[in-house]
Amino acid sequence: MPPLPRQTRGSKLMRLALMVLMVQQIMSGDGAASDMSSSHDEDPTPATGDIPALVQQLSPGSSDGLQQQAAQALFDLARSAGKAESIVAAGAIPPLVQLLGPGSPHQLQQSAAGALMILALNAKNTVTIVAAAGAIPSLVQLLEPGSPAPAQHDAAGALLVLAQDTENRVTIAAAGAIPSLVHLLGPGSSTLVRQNAAGALVGLALNADNKVTITAAGAIPPLVHLLQPESSAQLQKSAAGAMMNLADNADNAVTIPAAGAIPLLVHLLMPGSTAPTQQNAAGALMYLAPNAQNKVTIAAAGAIPPLVRLLGPKSLATVQEYAAGTLLNLAGSAENAFDCRAPHCNLMCIKHWRGAQTELLRFDW
Repeated sequence: MPPLPRQTRGSKLMRLALMVLMVQQIMSGDGAASDMSSSHDEDPTPATGDIPALVQQLSPGSSDGLQQQAAQALFDLARSAGKAESIVAAGAIPPLVQLLGPGSPHQLQQSAAGALMILALNAKNTVTIVAAAGAIPSLVQLLEPGSPAPAQHDAAGALLVLAQDTENRVTIAAAGAIPSLVHLLGPGSSTLVRQNAAGALVGLALNADNKVTITAAGAIPPLVHLLQPESSAQLQKSAAGAMMNLADNADNAVTIPAAGAIPLLVHLLMPGSTAPTQQNAAGALMYLAPNAQNKVTIAAAGAIPPLVRLLGPKSLATVQEYAAGTLLNLAGSAENAFDCRAPHCNLMCIKHWRGAQTELLRFDW
């Protein structure tokens, strides 16, 4: 049976998956920038909300202390519903980008990066941020080892959001972000920094050239390590998402299993994992499964029973689609086809794969 076409991962589906990843990481208690430093631990609703005055306070003529207060207040306001557009309209983005530069204190750089990260959640603001001179190179510079962890976290978070855009993926990679993001996946980084770094790689890996660059930078071993049971649920989800997008490459489909990813991805299909993590793990296995050796390895790791369970009505539609896609690719092996015909096994095979118009046939074996 031929492998699924690459178009199976529709742009709408992937943007939805990335939006879920992004919002959960940045706005939830598990991944919000407010967890990174005391400078973000204050009440998220500022006492004063005069946005134009706060923007004016960001100007070079203000002291570092006033700039810090203004950037922090804008960060907090940007997290409130309906405030982001007003902040952008008041002209906040250019001075915030300027505050990312090496002449600013670390805490001020962090607050500026955090504000830009939250503002970038509004798609209308993304182009403005990129158009502001030096935004992406300055964010990439904050990923370097000399930056404090909170600044690295917020810079990686901003790049995570900006990587939603097709052109930005090229610009971010050209600015040298990939090696720095890969470095941040290592044990020297905090859990939240690694989380945003992996999340940024999820978006960047949607670009074909970036898939090669990310692997060449040594990302696969640390990503595999983040799939381990001791990692947080958010880390597992982000790492599996990056693995899914990287696996859609013939060379990576060999490198990823060689690093020991398949048993860990299979484990993430189990009921203890969150639905987004199951989705990403099943998606990674779907792109690995066309490889003949991987078919054998995936089946031997015990993937077929949990994949079949994920076809059930309790699973999200996207989880069902990726599980069905993996099973369809695995069914190209005679041995796996036999396994799928075990007693009480209901295998759902795809008749037509066209996004929302996918038609499924149920076979009761």
